[in-house]
Amino acid sequence: MSGVELKEVVKRYGDVQVIHGVDLTIAEGEFCVFVGPSGCGKSTLLRMIAGLEETSEGQILIGPRDVTREDPAQRGVAMVFQTYALYPHMTVGENMGFGLKMNGHPRKEIDAKVAEASRILKLDDYLKRKPAALSGGQRQRVAIGRAIVRGPEVFLFDEPLSNLDAELRVEMRVEIARLHKEIGATMIYVTHDQVEAMTMADKIVVLRDGRIEQVGAPLDLYRDPDNRFVAGFIGSPSMNFLDGVVRGGAIEVPGLRTSLTAAVTLPPEGTAVTVGMRPEHLQIAAGDTLSVDLTEALGGVSYAYLTAGTGEKIIVEERGDIRSDEGDRVALTVDPARVMVFAAEGGARIR
Repeated sequence: MSGVELKEVVKRYGDVQVIHGVDLTIAEGEFCVFVGPSGCGKSTLLRMIAGLEETSEGQILIGPRDVTREDPAQRGVAMVFQTYALYPHMTVGENMGFGLKMNGHPRKEIDAKVAEASRILKLDDYLKRKPAALSGGQRQRVAIGRAIVRGPEVFLFDEPLSNLDAELRVEMRVEIARLHKEIGATMIYVTHDQVEAMTMADKIVVLRDGRIEQVGAPLDLYRDPDNRFVAGFIGSPSMNFLDGVVRGGAIEVPGLRTSLTAAVTLPPEGTAVTVGMRPEHLQIAAGDTLSVDLTEALGGVSYAYLTAGTGEKIIVEERGDIRSDEGDRVALTVDPARVMVFAAEGGARIR
């Protein structure tokens, strides 16, 4: 096992720069997730680590080795793709051991490594089957097993669960998290699904437009985002954002027809800001300032979708037996300690 370090990494396609001087350290044995919207550069960065994309500038280190110009086969990485890429005419066991066979490893060694990988992934009963006889989740486990038998220093996952249905995605998230705990390998995982990132990662790297917005543990990013982009991207449902103006030592919020206090050092009087409040930090109260457009009842929790007088949309999480209904007129209350404030221009967090 080895850690990974990126030093001022840049990627260009002709005159177009898509990765902008990324610096990142991933510790040995860490589960690191790259997350961000489509086109943010997360898969490109992963492919640069794998050696499938050439690095225009900067260095990539795996352990103590500078692998920036090394071939993919020499880097000590194994990659699991979105597509399973299994050989349909081979059995599960043959698919998992094929890479070692092509590299001339002895049959006994191949069998031992395939047996160990199948034990870890609970594939013992499927070793004689062909891929066509497997479910999507089982095929993805075979693809992961093929990576395990190679004994890589670093595992790379490029949106491996995106082709699975919702139930299988949950099962495979648990499988991959369990796999990481069992083998303790360094893993880098790319996804656009922030729920996957929050539930699996030791460290999350939030990317936008080829730049790192913030790096940290999942709950650290959730509780203490550096800017509006991270605050809105991490969390489901997303954080609510309302326009406000600093007036008289508080924030006047036209959408709520009230002023809010916040536990931050406010900018000068008259400065435009954005107020951020997570759905679970809002409470519906008696009043007539907002209308309830829709309530989603999900059992133990409901989400009320409201429209402010300014047209801004607000989501409120509700628990307990008494919940709002469509058409209700209500007000909102919020703990000042839970209110986040961002610059209206640029979105930087005001603390």
